[in-house]
Amino acid sequence: MEYVQERIATLHDYDGTNPAAPTDRAAVVVPMTEREHASLAAEHVFSTLASVDPEQVYVPLRAGPGEVAAVTEWIDGFDFDAEVLWCNAPRVEEHLRERDLVAEAGKGRDVWLALGVAARHDYVVVHDADATSYGAEQVPKLLAPLAGDHSFAKGYYARVEDGRLYGRLFRLFVRPLLRALDETVDHPVIDYLLSFRYALAGEFAATSAVARSLRAQPGWGLEIGTLGDAYDAAGFAGSAQVDLGTHEHDHRSVGGPSGLGDMCEAVGGALFRVLDDQGVAVEYDRLRDAYTTAADALVDQYAADARFNGLTYDAASEREQVREYVRGVADPGEDRRLPAWDRCGVAPETIRGLSRDAIDERE
Repeated sequence: MEYVQERIATLHDYDGTNPAAPTDRAAVVVPMTEREHASLAAEHVFSTLASVDPEQVYVPLRAGPGEVAAVTEWIDGFDFDAEVLWCNAPRVEEHLRERDLVAEAGKGRDVWLALGVAARHDYVVVHDADATSYGAEQVPKLLAPLAGDHSFAKGYYARVEDGRLYGRLFRLFVRPLLRALDETVDHPVIDYLLSFRYALAGEFAATSAVARSLRAQPGWGLEIGTLGDAYDAAGFAGSAQVDLGTHEHDHRSVGGPSGLGDMCEAVGGALFRVLDDQGVAVEYDRLRDAYTTAADALVDQYAADARFNGLTYDAASEREQVREYVRGVADPGEDRRLPAWDRCGVAPETIRGLSRDAIDERE
């Protein structure tokens, strides 16, 4: 147990805390795909969420037409007020195309659509549907800082499961990359990103004003991109991170479609887009070498930590992953972010209505 503070407020769980929080004024956003529908993990998350009783739950759903009715019926069976937003409904996609808001389908776009609707409420919490370790205290923990002096809060946790360290993309790519940047770039945004103990955590909470100010990477860069906008909207003083304990959810392979190797490119692109927003110039060739050096040093530290705790640890495999992830250290290319809701010219209620109509047609 420790009580170290970072440059942002770090709120620790010393003994199973479940703080008072404005859950009755909050919307909870839980993105889902049809693959997660009725899974044991999603069943656990939604059953537990029922005991939290937030003001509203929004489920941005990415699913085929033949799956929508079944997913909606399943969600309606839980004891909370819920609304499904069918993110890839033909009418929704057509409406976005007409306004030049075209983005690849992915978690980022789904969460963005839900944020617009959820910002009707005073506070918004976002978390995933695949955490088998999910507990009823997580939503209050994320909301509690917002009832005080903060406008943005992010969760952090340990990724230890089956006697192994997980969280590989963060441990082996994001953290050493930020360390390398800290050695070569002098800008407070690097300090801000380094303050978050698990920058790729999908769990965060924000006031409605901050939620409306967030742009969204349509794909895997959502979490880092969100932190970049939180830096502008909340800053060091308005940001907090909250101890959510130990986290367990699905794991991805390094290779193959949607593997960690592909994800690192999207995450790296989002990170370098944040730096570009702040006017930070990056020497990518130099940074690749600095990243590899920083990652190798961290592998030695992880090996010592694993040995200390009796965990299985394959240092050679981790170093191979570092060599795979180095391709994520590259120019971010075209900016494909979706705009903030307070600037996009689309009415959230229109998206909500189009989704409802499309779902009604499938029932």
